[in-house]
Amino acid sequence: MKKILVTGGCGYIGSHTIADLVENGYEVISVDNNSRSQPRILEGIEKITGKKVKNYKVDLCNFDDTFAIFQENDDIAGIIHFAAYKAVGESVEQPLLYFENNLVSLINLLKCVQEFNIPYFVFSSSCTVYGNPDEIPVTESTPPKPAESPYGYTKQMGEQIINEFSKANPTQCVLLRYFNPVGAHPSGMIGELPVGKPANLVPAITQTAIGKLPQMKVFGNDYPTRDGTCIRDFIHVCDIAHAHTLAMDFLILEKSEKRCEVFNLGTGTGVTVLEAITAFEKVSGKKLDYIFAPRRPGDVIAIYANNDYARGTLGWGIKYSLEDMMATAWRWEQRLKADEKFFQSKPAGLN
Repeated sequence: MKKILVTGGCGYIGSHTIADLVENGYEVISVDNNSRSQPRILEGIEKITGKKVKNYKVDLCNFDDTFAIFQENDDIAGIIHFAAYKAVGESVEQPLLYFENNLVSLINLLKCVQEFNIPYFVFSSSCTVYGNPDEIPVTESTPPKPAESPYGYTKQMGEQIINEFSKANPTQCVLLRYFNPVGAHPSGMIGELPVGKPANLVPAITQTAIGKLPQMKVFGNDYPTRDGTCIRDFIHVCDIAHAHTLAMDFLILEKSEKRCEVFNLGTGTGVTVLEAITAFEKVSGKKLDYIFAPRRPGDVIAIYANNDYARGTLGWGIKYSLEDMMATAWRWEQRLKADEKFFQSKPAGLN
C-alpha cells in the first residue's frame, strides 16, 4: 500500500478523494488546519471506508510544522494538494490573503517534496486558469487569458511554480483543472460544508430549499448566453475524486512521458444557472425561491471542458448525471438538517 498525503483532507473535494483512495487500496494521511473545514468529516470517511484516517492539524504556511509531518512519515509516496482558499468573491475583496495563503503553502510543500524526494505530486487546479476563453469547450492547450479573480491568479501562478519545479527536480507532477464540482457522496456521509454564506451555486440552492437561506440570488441575467445566466460545467464530486486516484495510479505506474501533465476534469457539457435550478427542482420536487441580482465580480461568462485527454490517457469517465449531482446534494443537505447540532457547531479554528 502506497502512502499518500492529502492536504485539505477535511475539505469538500479532499474528503471525497480520501474515500476514493482508501477504497482503491491506498494508505492515506491528511493535513488540514480546519480553518475552513470540519474535522468531523473524517468520521464520515471512516463510516464509508471502515478506515480511520489520521489528520495533522497544521497550517501549511508554517514551514517548520509542515516539515515535521514529513519527518514523522518518511514513506510518503505521493501528495495530492487541495489545501487553499477558494471563494472567488472573497479573493476579489481580500487579494493579499489569497496570494499569501495559496502560494506560500504551495511553496512550503514543494520545499518538503524536494527535501524528502517525494516522487509524485498532484495539484488541485481549476478552470479559472482559462479566464474568459475565446472559444469553448476548452482543451488543455487553450491559451490562458487573464484570470478574472485573485483566486484564479493563484491557480495560474501555482501551475507555473509546479511546472518550473518539475523541470529542476525528479518529482513527476499532474495538474488537474476541474470545472464546477457539485453533489455529495451517495452514502450521504460526506458532502460540501460551506463556511458562512455559500459562495457556490449548489449549496446556495439546497440551503434555500431547506430554509437556511430566505431567498437565493442569481447573479446576472444579461450574459450573452441562451438564457442570460452564466454557463458552467457541473461535475459530480465523486467523479472528480476518482480522477485523482487515477492520476496517482498514472504516475506510480510510470505512464507519464512528461515531467508535468495537465488534464481537464469536466463533463464536457455546459449548463446554465437556470438549467441547474430546474434540474434541482425536478429531483427534489421543490420550487426554489430566487431573484436576479447584478453580475458578481470575478465570474466568467461561460466555460466548459473538452475532457478527451483525461478520458483517453487516465481511463477516466463520467458516472454521475446532473440529476444525480442535485439528488445527492439534496440528500446531504437533508442529512445536515437532521444532524444540525452535530454539524453546525463551530469548527475548530474559526473565529
